[in-house]
Amino acid sequence: MDRLGRRRHPAQIVVAGFAATIAVGTVLLMLPFARQGPGAAGLPDALFTAASAVCLTGLTVVDTPAYWTGFGQVVILGLIQVGGFGIMTFASLLMVLVSHRLGLRARMTAAAETKTLSLGDVRRVIAGVVATSLSLEALTALVLTVRFAVGYDEPWLRALWLGVFHSVSAFNNAGFVLYPNSLMLFTTDAWICLPIAFAAIAGGLGFPVLSELRRRLHRPRTWSLHTKIVLFFSAAFLIGGSVFVTAIEWSNPATLGPLDVSDKILAGFFQGGAMPRSAGFNSLDISGMNSATWLGVDVLMFVGGASAGTAGGIKITTFAVLFFVVYAEVRGESTVNIFSRRLHGDVQRQALTIVLLSMAAVVLSTIAVMVSTVISLDQVLFEVISAFATVGLTTGITSSLPTPHQLLLVVLMFIGRLGPIMVASALALRSRVRMYDLPEERPVIG
Repeated sequence: MDRLGRRRHPAQIVVAGFAATIAVGTVLLMLPFARQGPGAAGLPDALFTAASAVCLTGLTVVDTPAYWTGFGQVVILGLIQVGGFGIMTFASLLMVLVSHRLGLRARMTAAAETKTLSLGDVRRVIAGVVATSLSLEALTALVLTVRFAVGYDEPWLRALWLGVFHSVSAFNNAGFVLYPNSLMLFTTDAWICLPIAFAAIAGGLGFPVLSELRRRLHRPRTWSLHTKIVLFFSAAFLIGGSVFVTAIEWSNPATLGPLDVSDKILAGFFQGGAMPRSAGFNSLDISGMNSATWLGVDVLMFVGGASAGTAGGIKITTFAVLFFVVYAEVRGESTVNIFSRRLHGDVQRQALTIVLLSMAAVVLSTIAVMVSTVISLDQVLFEVISAFATVGLTTGITSSLPTPHQLLLVVLMFIGRLGPIMVASALALRSRVRMYDLPEERPVIG
């Protein structure tokens, strides 16, 4: 409770928890031994990096392997993992480990962050989140470690560090790498690209979907509506994005042009299908892509992955709900039906609110950058959407932006990671319940 005796809304606690974690990460990265070379990292660089790590974005203003020491890289890895678990999930886990129980208020707060519908399920959900994350990260790290050691002659200890760092970054859709040009050194290496891509896809499906698939994989008829929507539309965007980027960039000498057919398919899948969903790694030079490709990737980034996972964007389910709302309206149907289920009106209003608030954040931020820089619209829009959708792909302008604009990207990453509705709820002073209905009237639409 605050000093006036009012209980804080769970959304306020979640927002405060993320903000506090970013602040702690900033302080740690400002320590002299976190930066290579003389002196300590400046506040803007440390804040941007900490926010990008906690919000699972991957945008950077400095070269991660060249700028940060081993300690700094460990801090970044820790921030990514905490951000992937979720601040309240991580805090609840610590509470359970220390006191062996979880209070009602803690369960309510964790439920608000993990999108858990039943308070009785919170402990099971937290355990599932941790077990799923660590298992998939460990499996990915094993494959990458062997590949770095055997295929690139890295010492086993160094290979292990590279494997662990990139597996955690991949599953949490963070996009941080320990190579200067992201994964462009491994464009044609399926043993590096595919494990990272599949880890990112798994994290982007969301923990509820992964849990249900683990329990009911061979019984698709029993899958929940949420799981059906996520899997169907994730597959559609994965295939569509891969085909789109591969087709547009097929002959581009700066991207896919020099590669043979099989390598083009691999790079197209990695860059067009898996990465724009929120992962943020790049095996191709984003700055060399066509403007049409940038625009298509903008759409993929804005939609993002599934709820209650490590991906960003407005979420697949939000897009699917509005898609079926439009479909029902065009067909003249009075109700919205998805996979033989009728959709509740509250869900439709929530989806519309998320999209409009997200569009407002992207448009206003793009205008704010455009009025004070000479950077082209397509580059600014790409960067803004990448920050808001917590993707991390970049056309290469992030580090050259003025400090105020970099701070704007920090705000966008924060809003995008938590969701515009949660941030708006946390900022609201109080909720109001109208005790009466106003007269009904219809404006002209369309």
